Amino acid sequence: MKCHICDETCTSFEDAKTGIRYYHCLCCEYIFKSPEHYQSIEVQKSRYDLHENNEDDAGYRAYFQRFVNFILPYVGKPKHALDFGCGRSTLLAKILKNIGIDTDAYDPIYHPDTLNHSKKYDLIVSTEVFEHLHDPKSVFSDLVSRLNEGGYMAIQTQFHPNEKEAFLFWYYHHDPTHIVFFRPESFRKLAAMNGCTYVADNGKNMVVLRKG
Repeated sequence: MKCHICDETCTSFEDAKTGIRYYHCLCCEYIFKSPEHYQSIEVQKSRYDLHENNEDDAGYRAYFQRFVNFILPYVGKPKHALDFGCGRSTLLAKILKNIGIDTDAYDPIYHPDTLNHSKKYDLIVSTEVFEHLHDPKSVFSDLVSRLNEGGYMAIQTQFHPNEKEAFLFWYYHHDPTHIVFFRPESFRKLAAMNGCTYVADNGKNMVVLRKG
């Protein structure tokens, strides 16, 4: 099996408890489930509908605020931003608007008609989205095309432990809608392939990149 990102040949291993096979690229450190475990958008929606994300909940607000606090020192003063894959809530967009960043919110399930294909952004944010993507390479390229030159992309997704046994004990891959998993090196590779500069990561689940 070839890596979805860098096209190198992957090694593979199986989770004995679930029977799910995973493919691991040793070049860019990307891991993905065998494609027969990918889920349709309808099945994913049925799971997302169970999420109880209350915008008035202090913990939920703090979750997004941590992301904003990490990325702001790197991204300058963007005027226009896009929250890609915002989910049912548009809380992150509201937080960014409250600090003076005009922000659009798009989600293919809950806000499918809000994406302006001719608009360019200074900042694109995407939290807990990339682990669901069937084709992260093409989505990443598309998002870069929506950035102004010098614009930033900030992504949040849990970085997997880059070792088989640790990965199998890792909680994140047990969610059936989580099908692809990244490390900073995966994003370094995507950045290089798309004319972007790797700016920073927090060593856990957040990465910032710049176009150009």
